Amino acid sequence: MPRPRKALVSLETTPYYHCSSRCVRRAFLCGEDPISGQSFEHRRQWIEHKLLFLAEVFAIDLCAYAVMHNHYHVVLFVDKDSAQNWNKRDVISRWHRLFKGNHFSQRYLKGELLSTAELAIVDEFIDLWRARLMDISWFMRIVNEGIARRSNKEDHCSGRFWEGRFDSQALLDEKALIACAAYVDLNPIRARIATSLMDSEHTSIKRRSLQAKQAAQPNHPNQQATGLLPCTENDSRGLPIRLTEYLALVDWTGRIIREGKRGAITENVPPILSQLNIDPKHWCYLCQNFESRFKTLVGASQHIQQACRQLGQRWAHGIKACREVFPD
Repeated sequence: MPRPRKALVSLETTPYYHCSSRCVRRAFLCGEDPISGQSFEHRRQWIEHKLLFLAEVFAIDLCAYAVMHNHYHVVLFVDKDSAQNWNKRDVISRWHRLFKGNHFSQRYLKGELLSTAELAIVDEFIDLWRARLMDISWFMRIVNEGIARRSNKEDHCSGRFWEGRFDSQALLDEKALIACAAYVDLNPIRARIATSLMDSEHTSIKRRSLQAKQAAQPNHPNQQATGLLPCTENDSRGLPIRLTEYLALVDWTGRIIREGKRGAITENVPPILSQLNIDPKHWCYLCQNFESRFKTLVGASQHIQQACRQLGQRWAHGIKACREVFPD
């Protein structure tokens, strides 16, 4: 039986999560339908724009994303501290970018005088909306619902567009986070629809690479791609790796995957793998099998055990695999 979402997402355990949603129909989410010949490539841009827009509104940042033909991936960071520091007007303004709100919230933003009872109602909604604006389920719901409506309208049909639930994995430490981000960024190369990072359309890695080429100091957080959480070693918010090191690591991994060098990967190994204490062969395996090999909790075994205690679980599926590739 599937576990309830609240048992899988706990900000006390980790603020980082890998989520994915898959189209349920035979027709492609994006790309070109080989039967009808109709192209749906423009829908990939719909999703990318939606993700970047919601990252501005929610207290949820994008670490990585990739929009594929029939599914998409995101690695998210839930910034609970920022959400808690929003004032009442911030919360209402953000929520009104998504929905109309209600009569009382609209009057509050206009500066109209409200009674004590009306202010109490506004406060109740603010608490509710603040919680939703740092809720991964609401983030994914708004992405999927909007894309489903637009796609159904374009296809002149109705019914389910996405599978019933999005998949999620809690990323418990920096090794799991970096490996998952690379796994997501390498989706087009694994699928053989791109031959390089710059050919990987509608991915965070291309967005990061383009900005890095233009930046005087690519590793400076303020000169990295907008809409994405920066790569930085000096901040708890972000990918805990220098941008240039991350780009080199993903590029090297992509070449290994593309050329199929499974048995010979000892040349030009990026130094960051030694710093992370990850075997190069394990790293390449991670970047090709992250979803299939690991389940809801990913990280070193000691971090999984700690997360199980916090979530009230007795065990975690995939802990043996984690123990093999993520040394404590």
